[in-house]
Amino acid sequence: MRCIIVIPSRFASTRLPGKPLLKETGKYLVQHVYEQALLSKRANHVVVATDDDRIEAACISFGAPVERTDIGHPSGTDRVAEVAQRTPGDLFLNLQGDEPLINPDSLDMLFDLLIEHPDAPMATLATPLASLEEYYNPAVVKVVRDQNQRALYFSRSPSPHVRDGSPDIIGDKSLFLRHLGLYCYRKDFLLGLAKLPVHPLERVEKLEQLRVIGMGYPLLVGLTNEPGVGVDTPADYEAFVARMALKKNS
Repeated sequence: MRCIIVIPSRFASTRLPGKPLLKETGKYLVQHVYEQALLSKRANHVVVATDDDRIEAACISFGAPVERTDIGHPSGTDRVAEVAQRTPGDLFLNLQGDEPLINPDSLDMLFDLLIEHPDAPMATLATPLASLEEYYNPAVVKVVRDQNQRALYFSRSPSPHVRDGSPDIIGDKSLFLRHLGLYCYRKDFLLGLAKLPVHPLERVEKLEQLRVIGMGYPLLVGLTNEPGVGVDTPADYEAFVARMALKKNS
């Protein structure tokens, strides 16, 4: 199977404008993501998808293939779907451009999930919740899955709800899970998904993956111990810069 990683990257960001082009480490943030993606053993091709001239110029400067996409796309999924329309491939992985510390093994795990489960059209990842604070934090998306690794539900609310007592976050690492925003799709499913209407569950939770299970499609959820460290805020970026400086000096 031909496996493609697409990195959707946009300049506008509510909490951190111009995020992909931040360069305090000596490399663009999107360059860090691209270089991590290149370490995937499964990927046959890695490409950045953007609607911005500045991001395109930056990608060209460090040698990354880049595809221009429509400025009107409402989500990264739509941007990935546009690239998939004109790119030969079987599996397409959506890697957000703000994941500079993504573990390449996690990317390979996603590809392997669909390779090993030919009936599944889409896969994502989750990791055990680290604390009760995460469990109750609406910014942390929780996922509940069945015994066949399929998603039952995604929510910003504490899930699953513990009626009696307190959740044993540390004791049961397979039940209390935090969703990681990585997705892998079969090409035909991805192209069809972009045309589906917004599902009511997706609308109220503001989670686009609920469109998939709300429409009745199976969504595989692989379990990893690599939590992933995204960059969403200035504080996140400062922490990333500090981490890279420590690594460089060690």
